[in-house]
Amino acid sequence: MFFKLKGSAEIRERTKKIRASLLRVACSWCNDMALADDLVQEALTLALKKQHQLREVDKFESWMFSILNNCWRGHLRKLRETVDIDDVVLYEPRETEGNMLEMQIVDKVRLAISTLPNGQRQVVTLVDLQGFSYAEVAEILNIPVGTVMSRLNRARQALKEQLLSLKQELNINDKKLRSVK
Repeated sequence: MFFKLKGSAEIRERTKKIRASLLRVACSWCNDMALADDLVQEALTLALKKQHQLREVDKFESWMFSILNNCWRGHLRKLRETVDIDDVVLYEPRETEGNMLEMQIVDKVRLAISTLPNGQRQVVTLVDLQGFSYAEVAEILNIPVGTVMSRLNRARQALKEQLLSLKQELNINDKKLRSVK
């Protein structure tokens, strides 16, 4: 039996709740807020059109991230044909107000994540930033759980190496590094 959302009010409420998370993850995947917003909008539109395909209410969130992943993969396929990867800017730092040390840490962590291969970047953002289980990530990305685990392990090792140098460079403690999101 397929699950159908009860009405437009429920649809609006569910999409309001998940939109910020989808946007955060999309931005971490593509490092471009405008593109991330477009991907999220496309994912939400597709979800509304295909809401009849959602079988289990409790899997709404992972279903939405799965749709987002498909939109991202579709975008990458289109990019492959027209853009030279050497011309793509992977990271552009932004000026914001606030604590300068925290801004430096955030920028370095974002840069470190952006240097990861796409598969590792997707897994680490879904597990470590969004809190999905390995099984949920495997379902979202349509890959085996073992692949999720190995990609996550490689991503964490790469980030650890990059961030250890950051820790020494900025002379910060582990607690401060963990508190930055």
